[in-house]
Amino acid sequence: MSLADTQPELPRFNPETATKATQAFSVRSFGLTDPGRVRKSNEDHFVIVELARTLRVHGTNIPQAEAQYSHHRGHIFIVADGMGGHQAGEVASALTVVTIEGFLLNTLNRFTNLQVSEEHNVMQEFQDAVLQADAKVFAEAALHPELIGMGTTLTMAFAVNWRLFIAHAGDSRCYLFSKNELHQLTQDHTLVADLVRQGLLSPTEASRHPSRHVVTNILGGVERGVRVELHRLDLEPDDFLLMCSDGLTEMVSDDRIATVLREEKEPQQICERLVAEANENGGRDNITVVVGTFQTTSKS
Repeated sequence: MSLADTQPELPRFNPETATKATQAFSVRSFGLTDPGRVRKSNEDHFVIVELARTLRVHGTNIPQAEAQYSHHRGHIFIVADGMGGHQAGEVASALTVVTIEGFLLNTLNRFTNLQVSEEHNVMQEFQDAVLQADAKVFAEAALHPELIGMGTTLTMAFAVNWRLFIAHAGDSRCYLFSKNELHQLTQDHTLVADLVRQGLLSPTEASRHPSRHVVTNILGGVERGVRVELHRLDLEPDDFLLMCSDGLTEMVSDDRIATVLREEKEPQQICERLVAEANENGGRDNITVVVGTFQTTSKS
């Protein structure tokens, strides 16, 4: 298991870099989830969303399309890995995804033509979305005692105008594959990862530590106060975003993930290969993989 502190230096975020105004931004993406070979149910959930500004014509005497769409697009990717008995984890992760999806629909749409001066606002909206979802999980558990203690990890990303914004809590992961190198963008919020960052364990020791699955920061659970890890960085043409639950990273090494990304160029094939490898290696947990690749297109 590799940890964020052991990864190569992350791609830099440069707030002075002008948006690539001459390069239209397009995304190809795919997501796949699988229960694995051991678990009876799947408590992972994911969603891929495209935000677009739409003009709908309700009445006119000018010949034109009923709906017109701006070439500006925003793309949201979310992975949530639930935990809790009696399928409560499944409830927590689904509730979190739906809550955040609705929240961001009404807030991020205005950022589909993002300006540098607005980027702080995006980060604040991400923070608010996670806190709102956390409160929703606790509220639902209060109404249904059998759900008390349910929780979920959350990793989400918003890609727009060659910028990538990330919010994260838990041990699901977000990677960027750029210039043929794989970068882990998020940290694992686990007991063992904390010990590695403190210099008390080596990454090798962490990979086989019996407490490596103890997650220290989630939405829901038994204590309020989720901590939101936030990142923003520049994207380049042909970059790949990969988000996944720990059902992948416990079964497939970073080196193998990088190899698949080097060999495949289509998000669907990448997802299918990685899920298959996780199952071939034991499939001890639910497996979710979401992949997006960023391209330039001509504006018309």
